[in-house]
Amino acid sequence: MRKVLLCPPDYYGIEYEINPWMNLEHNADPKLAQAQWLGLHDKLKSLGCTVEVMAPQPKLPDMVFTANAGLVVGRQFIRSNFHFPQRQGEEQYFDKWFEANGYKIVRLPAGLFFEGEGDALFCGETLFCGYRFRSDIRSHERIGEILKCLVISLELVLDRHYHLDTCFCPLPDGGAIWYPAAFDTYGQRAIRHRVKNLIDATPEEAGRFACNAVVLERDVLLPEGCPELSKALSAHGYRPHALAMGEYLKAGGACKCLTLLLPQRPDL
Repeated sequence: MRKVLLCPPDYYGIEYEINPWMNLEHNADPKLAQAQWLGLHDKLKSLGCTVEVMAPQPKLPDMVFTANAGLVVGRQFIRSNFHFPQRQGEEQYFDKWFEANGYKIVRLPAGLFFEGEGDALFCGETLFCGYRFRSDIRSHERIGEILKCLVISLELVLDRHYHLDTCFCPLPDGGAIWYPAAFDTYGQRAIRHRVKNLIDATPEEAGRFACNAVVLERDVLLPEGCPELSKALSAHGYRPHALAMGEYLKAGGACKCLTLLLPQRPDL
């Protein structure tokens, strides 16, 4: 069964604005955010997932979004280089956690922005990587060299879908959930060519981060308010689990943003 890394929302809140979802005048409710995080944590455990929890740090409110920490393949951790200074303080704490837990740390050159599993998702043998808003396309070449795998670069075109994991979610049968409008023409064509069984999210449900789902074999944890996607997943033999994520949508995140896979893939 899968293992994941979470970080409690003890210091979570809207303390700056680095994406269109964030608004300093609409802060998160701390008690509700804690309850929603616990709902995700408990659902993961109830489905047999091993949940590792790292210590949150003051003045780093977005550390709760562990998917952006890096990319884990086997026992190798490719650490993120965050685009915005507001998140760069997280890097040292992710380094410490992975070093303490016996992972090999791989650091990209300074200034080569890469935001981890938020912008790097395997679908079959192919690693799809998003770029434009947070990650630098030049980081994709380096990651491909490190992992010795095929990397397909996808330009993201909607600023409300600033990470790949907000508009693309691979499924274990080789298919994927996606929101086509979040990609340019080339990206749409590349995904359709490489991924044969695609489930489209509607614009309304994509706006509720329907694609920001955690997949555990046949179980799919996704934000509540996505009945069309839940129906489509059920038709494909998956078991959808809707979770309240409203306090995290205020920061532009949901189930997957809060969850880092350990590992996303075994050694290639």
